[in-house]
Amino acid sequence: MNEKLKGYLGWAGIAFIGVLSFAVLSYVQTYANSIEPGTYRSFSVSGEGKVVAVPDVAEFSFSVITQGGKDLGSLQKENTTKVNKVIEFIKSKGVAAKDIKTQNYSVEPRYTNYSCKPRPMMYELPGSSGLSGAGTVIAYPVDSSCPPPDITGYTINQYVSVKVRDFTKTGELLSGVVTNGANSVSQLFFTIDDPTVLKNQARAEAIAKAQAEAKNTARAAGFRLGRLLSIDEGYGGPIYYTKSMVADGRGGGMPEAAPTIEPGSQDITVTVNLRYEIR
Repeated sequence: MNEKLKGYLGWAGIAFIGVLSFAVLSYVQTYANSIEPGTYRSFSVSGEGKVVAVPDVAEFSFSVITQGGKDLGSLQKENTTKVNKVIEFIKSKGVAAKDIKTQNYSVEPRYTNYSCKPRPMMYELPGSSGLSGAGTVIAYPVDSSCPPPDITGYTINQYVSVKVRDFTKTGELLSGVVTNGANSVSQLFFTIDDPTVLKNQARAEAIAKAQAEAKNTARAAGFRLGRLLSIDEGYGGPIYYTKSMVADGRGGGMPEAAPTIEPGSQDITVTVNLRYEIR
C-alpha cells in the first residue's frame, strides 16, 4: 500500500512540475509579446489619403515705417496715427478685430559715424645711428579727440498681420492699406482656418488604403492577418501659395486699382504606416 501511495505521489509531482513549467513558459511568452509584440513575425504597410480643398482665409501683412529726428515722442505719435488709420480702413471693409494682429513694434536709432584718420608718427629707435632707416618706426596713435557715434534720429516700424475671410475684398484691402499710409504689403498666402475635418477625412482614406494593402499582402503571402501592433502618421498639408507685394517705402506707391486675387486649391495629405502581426 505504501509503495502504491508513493507511486501516486511521484506521478502527481511529475504532473505538477509539468503544469508549472507550462505556466512559466506561457508567462514568459506573454511577457515577451507585451514588451515587443510580433518582433520577428510582423510586417508594415502604408497608405496615403488626400483631400483637395479651397482655402477659406487669405492672410497678408503690412508695415508702417516712420523716420524722423530725435523727438521720439512725436515720431511715435505720427506712426501710431498712420497705423490706426490703416486699421480703421480695414475694419470698415468688414474685417473683425480678432483677425487683425500686431506682430512687431520696433524703435531703432539711426547713428552718424565720424571718420577720424590718425596721423602717422615717426620714431627713431635708440642705438640705430649710422643705419639708414633701420631704426625708424611708423606708428598710428589713437586720436582721443574723435567723437563717438551720435544718434541723429529714430526709425519706428509697426508690422501688422490681417486675416481676410471674404475673398471678394482681398484685392481692395491690399491696395487700400497702402493708400491709407502703409509703406509695405507682403506675404500674401491662402490657407484653411480649421483643417481638422479635412484632415480626419484624409486620415480615414489613408487607413482604409493601408488596411486593404495589408489584407492583399496576407492573402498573397499565404498567412493570416494578426493584431494591429502600431500606427504612425505623417501630416502633409495644407500647402500654402504665397505672393508678395511691396510699396515704394513712402506709402501710396502701389496703384489704386485693386489686384485680382485667386485662392486656387490646396492639397491636405495624411500618410499612415500600419504594422501588423503575422499569424
